[in-house]
Amino acid sequence: MRKLIASFALGLAAFGLLGTSHAQEESASAPAAAAVVEAVPAPAVEAPPAAPEAAPPAAEEAAPAKLDSGDTAWMMTSTLLVILMIIPGLALFYGGLARSKNMLSVLMQVFVIFSLISVLWAVYGFSLAFGGAGKFIGTLDLAFLRGITADTLSATLPTIPEYVFVSFQGTFAAITVALIVGSFAERIKFSAVLLFSVLWFTFSYLPMAHMVWGGGILAADGALDFAGGTVVHINAAVAGLVGAYMVGKRLGYGKEAFTPHSLTLTMVGASLLWVGWFGFNAGSAGAANGVAGLAFINTVLATGAATLGWLLGEALFKGKASMLGAASGAVAGLVAVTPAAGFVGPMGSIVIGFIAGMLCLWGVSGLKRLLGADDSFDVFGVHGVGGIVGAILTGVFAAASLGGVKGDDFAIGAQVWIQTKSVLLTIVWSGVVSVVAYKIVDLVVGLRVSEEAEREGLDITSHGETAYHK
Repeated sequence: MRKLIASFALGLAAFGLLGTSHAQEESASAPAAAAVVEAVPAPAVEAPPAAPEAAPPAAEEAAPAKLDSGDTAWMMTSTLLVILMIIPGLALFYGGLARSKNMLSVLMQVFVIFSLISVLWAVYGFSLAFGGAGKFIGTLDLAFLRGITADTLSATLPTIPEYVFVSFQGTFAAITVALIVGSFAERIKFSAVLLFSVLWFTFSYLPMAHMVWGGGILAADGALDFAGGTVVHINAAVAGLVGAYMVGKRLGYGKEAFTPHSLTLTMVGASLLWVGWFGFNAGSAGAANGVAGLAFINTVLATGAATLGWLLGEALFKGKASMLGAASGAVAGLVAVTPAAGFVGPMGSIVIGFIAGMLCLWGVSGLKRLLGADDSFDVFGVHGVGGIVGAILTGVFAAASLGGVKGDDFAIGAQVWIQTKSVLLTIVWSGVVSVVAYKIVDLVVGLRVSEEAEREGLDITSHGETAYHK
């Protein structure tokens, strides 16, 4: 725990430098999807006419927003793909990693978190993330989706209905909270999961989404996060790591072998995650266009490269390449390419993926031993390490000279510094909120089940059911 607190202090010191950076020429004040929409240049100011009686030329009016059926269809499809990532993708991926006596508890937590956050997103989440112009949080002007109708077009993506944009972004919020489950699985109370989810969603996810995608402080600083490297993966990973410390280690951890009960289900879950991630990344283009195509191919290539990188590391250091390694490597690549998907070229995505695969293998082995936390399904080792790698390398491979989309005036060093600051702020913000939220939950309902319940398994003791009948 002292290591964790020390890292928070270091992050706070670095955050103090946030205001000293040079602002990017391109503002990231809109969500990652809006970053790919080309701005309409303002009409040039002409010199006044020579004759006083001559009337000045009329300014060209901006074209009115108009719904595009292709963009709308793609964004609705992307929303469905992200839901597929969560239920059943993430649920099966985590469930297969659990012991059989806890399988249903993991499925239940992911399924109900998706339901809970989806409702909260409509009630107040969307408004606080995308309403208003605050540095750290939005307003409640759009609470209960006030003012939005079937005919309302999105203020951020003007070719699709607002309801579609609300739904799409809501799936991001839901999967971010659900990711945390993997860190404290197999020993936490179900009521504690739900109460923590409400608190953390409100005070960590929503501010981070606003800061990066809603016009907040990180957007103004020029941070690049196409689909959620900081907002989703690092944010959730830090919360999971804090939870692993505060909930405590599983009974028998370090003495018993906690092997996955079904690598078959884990592979199925990983495959569903990969398929669904096309909605996550390519959908963040906000339209059916070339940037969506770029994010699409990058999602294929980075994931494949990370899988190969992880397996190469396993073969070199363990002598065998495993199915669990292949699935974990694929997720590591998906995580790492998330912030970069629409900014880097295909060759850059391969490099990012391969590096992430190797480093995330270290994250679930050497780093995990160093931290000493029982992170059940290695949320920090994969999502934390992979998210950090992807966020920082986005500042490198977004450069046009390396195949990215940023022009010749793009400064790699300056952008890497901006990316690093966004990572540090995310770590500090999520860490502090998580500590407070877990403390509140512990005082109100308690964090951990009894030793007897843990030994028997959470399926029976928490839900009165079993995944398998002998």
